[in-house]
Amino acid sequence: MLRPKIPTMPSPVGVTAPPAVVQPTAVEPAPQTMAPAVPAARPSVQITPGSVLAVVGAGTAVVLVVGTVLVSMLLATAVTAASVAVCAVVVRSLLTSPNKRRR
Repeated sequence: MLRPKIPTMPSPVGVTAPPAVVQPTAVEPAPQTMAPAVPAARPSVQITPGSVLAVVGAGTAVVLVVGTVLVSMLLATAVTAASVAVCAVVVRSLLTSPNKRRR
């Protein structure tokens, strides 16, 4: 019935060059020299009262911003929950008909 078409390999077009032959070459090791092991000099970090104050100020600012964002998200969730609860009470009161009298 339905037979899948198998793609055929296209034949090369134009002039083709024969593959290049790679000749192996000898690997010569580099001469080894012994260098004295001297530790690299690293600059030392200098802590000044100004830098400490800047780090403390930046940390305080980050904590205040993150705290404000988290508190505002919690407040938004609480307001949404309260409004949904009020809507549920209103819908429930609308659905219960006032015509029903209990004896």
